Amino acid sequence: MGRRKSREKRVERSYGVLPFVLEEVEGESSVTPRAGLLPVAELARAMGLPRVVEGEVTIKERDKGPSEWEFIESLVLLMADGGECVEDLGVLGADAALVRLLGHGIPSVSAAKKFLYAFHDDEQGEKDQRQRELIPSYVPAETPELMGLGRVSGHVVRAAQVSRPERVATLDQDTTIIESSKEEAAMTYQGDKGYQPMTVLWVEQDVVLADEFRDGNVPADCEPVRVVRRAFEALPPGVEQVYYRGDTASYNHDLLNWLREEDAKTGRPRAIFAVSADMSPELRKAQMAVTEWNPDPADPCRSWAEVDFVPSGPSVKKGRKPDRYLGIRIVPRQKELFADGSEVKHFAVVTNDFERDGLAVINWQRQKAGTIEHLQDVLKNDLAAGVMPFKRFGANAAWFRLNVLTYNLLSVLRRTALPKELERARPKRLRFLVFALAATVLSHARQLMARVVHGLEEMGVWLSAVRRRIGQQTPAWEKALMNLDTS
Repeated sequence: MGRRKSREKRVERSYGVLPFVLEEVEGESSVTPRAGLLPVAELARAMGLPRVVEGEVTIKERDKGPSEWEFIESLVLLMADGGECVEDLGVLGADAALVRLLGHGIPSVSAAKKFLYAFHDDEQGEKDQRQRELIPSYVPAETPELMGLGRVSGHVVRAAQVSRPERVATLDQDTTIIESSKEEAAMTYQGDKGYQPMTVLWVEQDVVLADEFRDGNVPADCEPVRVVRRAFEALPPGVEQVYYRGDTASYNHDLLNWLREEDAKTGRPRAIFAVSADMSPELRKAQMAVTEWNPDPADPCRSWAEVDFVPSGPSVKKGRKPDRYLGIRIVPRQKELFADGSEVKHFAVVTNDFERDGLAVINWQRQKAGTIEHLQDVLKNDLAAGVMPFKRFGANAAWFRLNVLTYNLLSVLRRTALPKELERARPKRLRFLVFALAATVLSHARQLMARVVHGLEEMGVWLSAVRRRIGQQTPAWEKALMNLDTS
């Protein structure tokens, strides 16, 4: 019998403007263009996330197929690498060399969709829809699977504190609009359909403490205290002082009362807050009565003043010192009119900080624009939260939370393992400088190897150094995980 002729590989060649011949050969490559993405997976595994996921996220109905961790790790790597939809998993899955280095396959697109659908309860979803019809600002309760995914992200927060402890926690809270043309999306106050999730950022650690996915018609001032409670619960040991900043959506007296009171039972500290106040007729009248305004040295158009104002209602409590109101007045240099026809614009900040100078409090409160808005921009434009891929609310909530998890992991990676000059780098810059490093995958003496070739003297990021720094942190993370198990 003659030898069976082996199937020849298909080869395609093309010629173009540049002076080379492009040759595409059918088959699996031993080269991955994503070797620099592997430290993201190593960081997550060094933190013990596979074990955390095993205990917190249980949605499988059968034993076949990828594990919950393999789904989550694949989706995190997809978002870190710039993928914007579930279908992009096909690109990662086609990278056979990357799959070998990870030690598991990339789930198929259909399997990943089924995984994300499991975060949505269809039966509860029908009840939620009826509630939406009665209460437009209704926020559905999270499924157990979605809450478990939140606890996974919370573990990353604890790992961040273990790596670089911070005694101060400044919390910035806000919502952001994610436009969507899906029929299930609700109309936002901007006149477009979409969703409006809320997040709370821990500024010093640059990690998200809490997030809540919401329909687009849920106003930003709807029950912010619920999300803040979860943010406080996510704060790890070692935090001694909490500060809170917010815009007018946080001008909620239930929230401010909760922030100013400490809880002796749980050990929750009181927070020093500075929040943009609603310019009510009463507050405007009090501010207009001010006769002495202090100039802002940094802005000749702006001045500030202490305002004698005590609001009525739930913020007033016998024996409690009234909050401090700081008025802000903006007068255009050329006496131009604002959009509403006025020549002078008035704003105000309410705070329980009586120690610092008023202008210092105002400037500190304004710094939130560079933190929480930066977070929202990165989630929507550098990661994959800018497009909600599903019709099912719970699946979109899981997609958003996976983006938050990815943000937290990249933040810890930057602060603990990458060179100092990349500590504030956005994900798109990390892709250019770190993630898009090519490596050849080899096997030698039963050892899997990844060979990255470059000029070591000129290379800004050495993957070997990144891996060593992750390894140095691993024992502390393992110890923190053990302490969590025994608590």
